[in-house]
Amino acid sequence: MSNQNIRKWLKKNLFNTWYNSILTLVCVWLLIYAITNIFNWILNQAQWSVIQANLPLFLVGRYPAELYWRLWLVLAIILSLSIVSLAVFTQRFASRWNAILPIAWALSFPVVLWLISGGLGLQPVDTNLWNGLLLTLVTAVISIVISFPLGVLLALGRQSKLFVIRNFSILYIEIVRGLPLIGILFLAQVMLPLFLPIEFRLDRVVRGIAGLTLFSAAYLAENVRGGLQSIPSGQYEAARALGLNTVFMMLFIILPQALRAVIPALVGQFIGLFKDTSLLSIVGLLELTGISRSILAQPQYLNRYAEVYLFIGLLYWVFCYAMSLASQRLEKQLGIGKR
Repeated sequence: MSNQNIRKWLKKNLFNTWYNSILTLVCVWLLIYAITNIFNWILNQAQWSVIQANLPLFLVGRYPAELYWRLWLVLAIILSLSIVSLAVFTQRFASRWNAILPIAWALSFPVVLWLISGGLGLQPVDTNLWNGLLLTLVTAVISIVISFPLGVLLALGRQSKLFVIRNFSILYIEIVRGLPLIGILFLAQVMLPLFLPIEFRLDRVVRGIAGLTLFSAAYLAENVRGGLQSIPSGQYEAARALGLNTVFMMLFIILPQALRAVIPALVGQFIGLFKDTSLLSIVGLLELTGISRSILAQPQYLNRYAEVYLFIGLLYWVFCYAMSLASQRLEKQLGIGKR
């Protein structure tokens, strides 16, 4: 854009009247003033030693240091699959990877959990030692993986013609959506063990994941139901004309189109679930927010709230923005939104 075009744009949009000119100058002054003060605080006043000294606690909590190699291996697996996925989305690999990639991600899921938790030849690591960002990611990913198929089943159940299945799905969705997440988390921590045999004790982390999953599934069900309702009736008629029964019609014709239509809503729900893991600190789990509170309780780090919460806010933003970018790439790959 040439200088002349820039001047025309500024005159048209920012300085077209005397009061817009004054408002523009005031806004520019406030913006410069705010940015100057923020950078002055970041560079000269903030005490970032609280982050440097407690970085392992923020990232992996009290996970044994001698077992960090397992976490590095997990990171290598995830990064490798992510790089391959990115290459597939940008059409740098052959289309056969489109079928292999979901299988690879599915197989990596139990391997990653095995490396983190131990067992089957590896030293077990108690979940009480899973803290910080590690616990946030584990609870968020497991909750997303489980709540997605559960939400799809609830959406299909709400569309079912069977009285019991339809009304059970409606009752579950409406009850859960009418309760706050923190209430469901408390119920999962206190009430869930009462429905299980005495000798079968659920871990606190498992109970937290159960609460997040049950809550998220109800909202995912409504998102998927919106996608199902957007499918034209002609698609159902065409599937029946091909001789497909209800199961195959839903599995191969209707459901893929419905999920494709609601990808933005689904990713928004996943991002919300990732941020909702911060409520686990209220029920005693030291995820990212909980470990931050325990650090701030140390006498040498009192009143370091701004530095700590700015740091964890940055971590939340990085992961949420990464999910948003992945969603945009997927939408572009599938041609969603194009007319």
